[in-house]
Amino acid sequence: MTETTRAGFVALIGEPNAGKSTLLNRMVGAKISIVTHKVQTTRARIRGVAMAGNAQIVFVDTPGLFRPRRRLDRAMVKAAWGGASDADVVVLLIEAHRGLTEGAKAIIERIADELPQGKPIALAINKIDRVKAASLLGLAEEMNAAFPFAKTFMISAEKGYGVDDLREWLASELPEGPWFYPEDQIADLPMRMIAAEMTREKLTLRLHEELPYQLTVETEKWEDKPDGSTRIDQIIYVARDGHKGIVLGNKGETIKAIGQAARAEISAFLDRTVHLFLQVKVRENWLDEPERYSEMGLEFKDGDA
Repeated sequence: MTETTRAGFVALIGEPNAGKSTLLNRMVGAKISIVTHKVQTTRARIRGVAMAGNAQIVFVDTPGLFRPRRRLDRAMVKAAWGGASDADVVVLLIEAHRGLTEGAKAIIERIADELPQGKPIALAINKIDRVKAASLLGLAEEMNAAFPFAKTFMISAEKGYGVDDLREWLASELPEGPWFYPEDQIADLPMRMIAAEMTREKLTLRLHEELPYQLTVETEKWEDKPDGSTRIDQIIYVARDGHKGIVLGNKGETIKAIGQAARAEISAFLDRTVHLFLQVKVRENWLDEPERYSEMGLEFKDGDA
């Protein structure tokens, strides 16, 4: 008898910076989603694939749910709810030390409107290493009084506590069926986009004070060389002329440091030598260009989020 296989989609939702990308990377066992200490850094619905016994879990890493102001914000929030609605199982992440925030309450209030009835929704209380055990039990009770979660997990995505239990439960909740991807595939994003995300992460970490979100990165060319190395050409688009100088830095020092950090990470991810070339271009209205949104997996059409 062949063992029955399971496969399905799991959406991770929550406020910005709740730890969704860190959890995704921990589950998948590789860094495929941008992780920074600034909020709203996940734009595309990045999927990571994790194996748990005979089950294949396809994670949808949604943008953080927040109060949208700009077109890009609204597109991100719409994508988050869309990803959750389409998934087989949903996990709401909250931060243990922040508890039931106004933002978490707003998400819980919208769950009934946005998600089909009967969909399994679990609660994952993240960053449990930051609080005492007694307060965790009280928080779990408070959260389950606000919404009847199918299951509650206490985890630390960063350190790995409780993640195996969550993975096993998710696997058991998925429908029976064939796997969607080969067993050794960890993401369905093109490598060009993953490489661009890695560079954008380094930019965000380095320039978060000066340029929070007014830039994007595109992989323009990708060439695998006969010697086994890869040449990658990327363009960093900024919205204003003054931003270009900030990205370049004094005598080009800033972009050089960013390029070195990004190249090291992309090289480690691809397990080969990478030659990375970065250009900075001003594109004043990139936040209003439909093609930028489609490249990030977002809808350009504006509307209520």
